[in-house]
Amino acid sequence: MENNKSVDIFAIGDVVIDAFIRLKDAEATCDLNREHCKISLRFGDKVPYESVEVLYAVGNSANAAVSASRLGLSAALSASVGNDQNGKDCLETLKGNNIITEYVEVDPKLPTNYHYVLWYDVERTILVKHAPFERHLPQNLVTPKWIYLSSLGENTEDFHHEIATWLKANTETKLAFQPGTFQIKLGKEKLKDIYSLSHIFFCNFEEAQRILETKEEDKKKLMDMLHELGPKIVVVTDGILGAYAREEDGTYWYMPIYPHEPFERTGAGDAFSSTIMSALAKGLSLEEALLWAPINAMSVTLQVGAQKGLLTETQLKEYLTKAPADYKPKKI
Repeated sequence: MENNKSVDIFAIGDVVIDAFIRLKDAEATCDLNREHCKISLRFGDKVPYESVEVLYAVGNSANAAVSASRLGLSAALSASVGNDQNGKDCLETLKGNNIITEYVEVDPKLPTNYHYVLWYDVERTILVKHAPFERHLPQNLVTPKWIYLSSLGENTEDFHHEIATWLKANTETKLAFQPGTFQIKLGKEKLKDIYSLSHIFFCNFEEAQRILETKEEDKKKLMDMLHELGPKIVVVTDGILGAYAREEDGTYWYMPIYPHEPFERTGAGDAFSSTIMSALAKGLSLEEALLWAPINAMSVTLQVGAQKGLLTETQLKEYLTKAPADYKPKKI
């Protein structure tokens, strides 16, 4: 890519390989209301599995970049891979999805991230390990319209502050922040500059409680508390119960899911958040973006992995024409 070409979405995060292992001899146990679920396997035994499928170049930010690209935006990814066959396969997969890869660095020593996904019924448990890649913003970065920041490894606290410094100097770029496990664990104080610079913030209901260190269950109050950290727009998802959003002016929305029977739920959250960001990047209102997002999330759950089901704008609009009458954002 020539450096004078524009980038709509610059996604920053870790890129990984997911090996989906479909289990058939397991058991899931949950508390009341299907909360705090655990998966159980026979200990010290040989446990048969049904199938395994390896998916390259996935991860929150890679998924978001592919989502934006499918919707017609130019998308680049900032990530690191190892100088190994897995890294080469990831780069080829990204290029095959029309992702600008010039900002993906190849580390000469560390291996490409490889995760194992234990898939049982429609849910998954992921065994994760992030290589401690040293991360910096590229010197030749073309000023993008949006930065999408998500899951990074545990050694990247300074990198977050580097991103914040860049954003302060490039105020025309908007930040979409969907924190991953480490970013939530790091805490809102250490990442307060990232929260304060976020144009839009995404998390699920349980993550909101962890970030805010509260047991508050009222969605409006949770979004108010997240808004106080700095994000102009706050979106909180709640699985099959739908999603909630708060605009900068204090307008609250509830959006139901698009009705369907899921096959495998990996990547639904990434599809939802990246579709909202992409719709906003295309000039749509938050209300219009909320109509798009559950459709892409639904489509992803119909196939294995986070990227196969991502839709083009034309495909998404076809689903929208077939939506039930009550499929629309509601002010709350």
